[in-house]
This record gives sequence, C-alpha cells and structure tokens, in this order.
Amino acid sequence: MLEYLSTLPNFLVYLGTGILLLIAFMAAYVLVTPQHEIGLIRHGNASAGIVFSGTLFGFALPLASAMAHSVNLVDLLTWSVVAGVVQCIASLILRLVIRDLRAHIEADRMSVAITMASLKIAMGLLNAAAMVY
Repeated sequence: MLEYLSTLPNFLVYLGTGILLLIAFMAAYVLVTPQHEIGLIRHGNASAGIVFSGTLFGFALPLASAMAHSVNLVDLLTWSVVAGVVQCIASLILRLVIRDLRAHIEADRMSVAITMASLKIAMGLLNAAAMVY
C-alpha cells in the first residue's frame, strides 16, 4: 500500500501547479478581453458563460496533456505557456473573423457564443494532441 502512496507528493505538486496555472490563465484572460465575462455571467448572460467555459476547456485540455507528459515542473510550465499562447492566438483570430464580437457576447447571441466556445475547445484538443514528446 505504501508503494502506491509513494508518488502522492508528486501528484500533489502537479495537481496544485495545474490548478494555479488554470487560475492564472483564466485571470489573464478576463483581464485582456474587452467584454467583462464575470460581470456578464453574474447578470445572467449565458453567451458569456459559454465562451468563458469554452476558453476554460480549451486551455485545460492541453494543460492536462502537458501534466501527463511533462518530465518535470519546468517542462510543465513551458508547455503550459505554449498552450496559453496558442489559445490567445485562437481568440485573436476569432475576433478578426467574427466582427464586433464584444457586442455579440454582450447582446447574449448564443449562436456566436456556441461557435466561439466550440472553436476554442477544438483548438485545445489540437493543441493537446500536438504536444508529443
């Protein structure tokens, strides 16, 4: 039984680091986006919630891949930054493709939110799959 628990400290370090990275990414995302997702979500804007959730999953997928495949914490941090940058680039491209995205989200247009969240999740899946060692 003790053999199984011998890796518990590493598990806790990686889990804690993953949670901190997820919080840091989401905090940075909220700071740089033109619409104020948290406020919109608090006021019942479902579109903001969908986009925020898609962004969360879109980053968590490659983060999980980095956690599963990294050889140490520096490796995990490096690939997590790569995942965050890729997700930010995807967001910028979406803002160029969907004109006046902020207004669409603030107006609670579900079609735009679902499309945006789906594309962010798809990018996260591709990002995670591309992290090969």
